[in-house]
Amino acid sequence: MVDVIIRILADGLMLPIVLIGAYALLVYVPNNQKIKSYPRIIMAGITALLLAKLTGLMWQPDSARPFIEMGVQAKAAYLDNAGFPSDHVLFAAAISFAVWFETKRPKVAILLFVLTVLVALGRVLALVHTPLDCLGGFIFASFGALWYLTNNSKTTKKNSTRG
Repeated sequence: MVDVIIRILADGLMLPIVLIGAYALLVYVPNNQKIKSYPRIIMAGITALLLAKLTGLMWQPDSARPFIEMGVQAKAAYLDNAGFPSDHVLFAAAISFAVWFETKRPKVAILLFVLTVLVALGRVLALVHTPLDCLGGFIFASFGALWYLTNNSKTTKKNSTRG
């Protein structure tokens, strides 16, 4: 039973994160802003993924994945690579940031961030990632989110010059 819960946390929560994120971005982004928001969301995701993969190629923690070091079976899906950073956490956090910045619906974004933390916990409990791998995924998603800050500062400047 515990293994089922871990599998749901580690892998199963990704579906609700994607569905909630997609719904929020389709419904709560104003129609006149979608043409500007969607490319920014894509660029933020690509930036995060590119930085994560380049860093992963240049540096990996010294240790192997936890299940390999412990000589046990992994309790969740994983790719056959070194594991840093966690793609699951990166993807979930990137969606959470997109909803936070583009929809201005903090309750939905907070729900997504909580689900992202649960995914990270599940990945660690499933022994497919270390806490550092999960933190790395979140940090790289944060770097991608800088695209939103650039947009917000331009909007703030435009609004302040009008006033």
